Amino acid sequence: MTTGIEYGVETREGSGKQGESIPDFAEYPGDGEIRLNLHPGQVRAWESEKRFIFMQAGTQSGKTIFGPHWLSREMDSRGPGDYMAVTATYPLLELKMLPELKKLFITHYRWGEYKASSRVFESHAKEHGAPAWRIILGSATNPESLESATAKAAWLDEVGQHQFNRGAWEAILRRLSIAQGRVLGTTTLYEIGWYKMEVYDRWVNGDPDIDIIQIDSIVNPYFSKEEYYRSMATLPRWKFNMFYRGLFEKPAGLIYDSFNEEDCVIPRFPIPDATSKRPWLRYCGHDFGPNNTAALWYAQDPDTGFLYVYRAYLDGGLSAYDHAQKFKSLSENETIIKRVGGAHVEDGWREAFTAAGWPISEPRENGVEVGINTVYGWHSLNRIFVFNDVTRYLDEKLSYSRKLDEMYEPTAIIDNKSRFHLMDAERYIISDFGPERVLKSSRVALVQRRL
Repeated sequence: MTTGIEYGVETREGSGKQGESIPDFAEYPGDGEIRLNLHPGQVRAWESEKRFIFMQAGTQSGKTIFGPHWLSREMDSRGPGDYMAVTATYPLLELKMLPELKKLFITHYRWGEYKASSRVFESHAKEHGAPAWRIILGSATNPESLESATAKAAWLDEVGQHQFNRGAWEAILRRLSIAQGRVLGTTTLYEIGWYKMEVYDRWVNGDPDIDIIQIDSIVNPYFSKEEYYRSMATLPRWKFNMFYRGLFEKPAGLIYDSFNEEDCVIPRFPIPDATSKRPWLRYCGHDFGPNNTAALWYAQDPDTGFLYVYRAYLDGGLSAYDHAQKFKSLSENETIIKRVGGAHVEDGWREAFTAAGWPISEPRENGVEVGINTVYGWHSLNRIFVFNDVTRYLDEKLSYSRKLDEMYEPTAIIDNKSRFHLMDAERYIISDFGPERVLKSSRVALVQRRL
């Protein structure tokens, strides 16, 4: 055992009225016992036997306080070794996750010590030559912190924030792969991104390894009913549902709210190439930069005019020549008839790629808003389909948003614009197609696809 502590669990409920006597979340009666007074949402997470458990919950619903106890139980079950506690950013770690871990493992258990320089909790067992336990703390914005262990379990806090990206999630899965370690994810919903596609949607579709536990803030007996209903009355519905109910909504400011995931994200199928009797024509959009060179490949169905996003590329630290050689290798046997990208002032980049054997033209339209409007129109007509394994594109598409003002209304400013290189590549190539007419055959083909 890590601590010699035995857990007792009771259900904790209340009316949410201020001043009401409600048992503490954790009680320490002595004799090596901790009694957890859990609300119903926490009970479901505690009793779940799935490998990936996600508490998708409203604000102040008792997520972070629950995490250390779940991790401690996993450590007791799996034995000595490395475990992980990861949150979106280091400031968030210092503010929320670290104090809760210290409270349990240092103050109450006297289990070991926290080494701030390396951000590691280490058990006293090592001092006596016994197999040791470690809890390695990491940040999703610092990938190096997630690549240093073969972990047996992980607690992930605030996986719904945009700083907690797909790369961090994949790094954690690699660390857990040998032990097939379990995961507890605790989060409020902030945006629609990789978490929805890789976790929530898989659960909806029946993935047997995933358990999603949706928790309203008001399920926590400490949360005021008055505050809950005040927020319901004063906040936009999307914001209330995401921040107080743990329910997905398309937030205000989402630029491509016309993108229909249900119809337009599809399984990959073979696209006829140059070896076929009737190859589909291909198009590439590009966005330049020394650290984030982006490219998107589209194929067009000659019968319907629909476009299919089938490949995304985002890399850095290479010359235009090296990128071009990669593009040519990826595009073998593909009939690419147009490559478009870059702003008006980026002739140098276009010339460098052209000299390397990958000619890129200047877009017909460079205006950001004009390009966005053109892409928006294609999505409104459900004329752009995306293979479901082109995850980088989908990550950007579902989180590309405008900043909101004090009244939660979208402004003209794109939030974190510098991180959306694929969206820039897309508007360059799509705006080059010009206005599109909806053909009768296109409507028929879409109905057939839905059926």
